[in-house]
Amino acid sequence: MALKVEYIRNSGRVVGSVTHGFADNSTTVRDSSGHIAGHCSEKFGTTRDSTGKLVSTNSASPGLLIRKK
Repeated sequence: MALKVEYIRNSGRVVGSVTHGFADNSTTVRDSSGHIAGHCSEKFGTTRDSTGKLVSTNSASPGLLIRKK
């Protein structure tokens, strides 16, 4: 299975990207600079920030990691 990258846009400007397709059903979220903002695990239903701290224990939502400006 190939990795799939989706870009998150706000008013036509790229504010982040989400990479799907890893073997462990996880998702990597990057900010507009390309730095890793965190990871989501579909298997465990968790979202963690770039330091490994839990952001959500009941939702694997990449939107929780994109900072609103």
